[in-house]
Amino acid sequence: MSRPSPRRSVLTPPRRKLLGDDVADRLREAILHGELSAGQRLREEELAERLQVSRGPVRDAFVTLEREGLIRSSRHRGVTVMELTLRDLHEIFTLRSALEPLAVNLVIQRGTGTDLTDIGSALDDFTKALSPRISERTAAELDVQFHDAIYRAARHERLYRTWSQIRMPAYWFMLSRDVGSARWRADTVSGHRRIVATIRRGDLDTAREAIGEHIQTGFRRIEASYLQAFPAGEGLAGPERGSQGGQL
Repeated sequence: MSRPSPRRSVLTPPRRKLLGDDVADRLREAILHGELSAGQRLREEELAERLQVSRGPVRDAFVTLEREGLIRSSRHRGVTVMELTLRDLHEIFTLRSALEPLAVNLVIQRGTGTDLTDIGSALDDFTKALSPRISERTAAELDVQFHDAIYRAARHERLYRTWSQIRMPAYWFMLSRDVGSARWRADTVSGHRRIVATIRRGDLDTAREAIGEHIQTGFRRIEASYLQAFPAGEGLAGPERGSQGGQL
């Protein structure tokens, strides 16, 4: 009797991150936190020299960042950092208003126990981190993590890809929030908790209502702050706008 062949172990060294992914991570960080400013032109040769890589990984990074909505490529201007305007704010939030009710609906229909645990863990991480001293960056990262968990739990690949295209611009806008505001912290936590509670109960109508109200509340706050900072409806994304102390 022949012996069964041994199973291939999954405990092998992890693959090294592709160089283009690493470059994308560095450029993303620089864009989101102001080292590369909105509207700034990005030149392959200069970035390759600065990052000490060839131009190929920089081009690969550009593809990733354009898909994420952080840069724009055009024949005449080349590659530039996105400048988010009031129109972008409206488009992102109207799209989220359509996508997230669908996501919670699918979570209730398809989500596993593990999925619900992941959403609950994201809520716990967000809630535990909230304090008057929390940074705008940490608050935005944990907020996006919470909503990302919902989209993942929906188990709908194309829905998740669509969310991925607006996730970074949504995060960018979140950096403008006044996270020191007790009202903002209370409203955001209660909104997240209500969403999770309705998902766990399997209450489709109330879950859609909860996520819709949560998104609209955030939109109204940041729109009011944005218009106060930029009455013409145009302005820079990132720290320049964030210093205005808006709320989402």
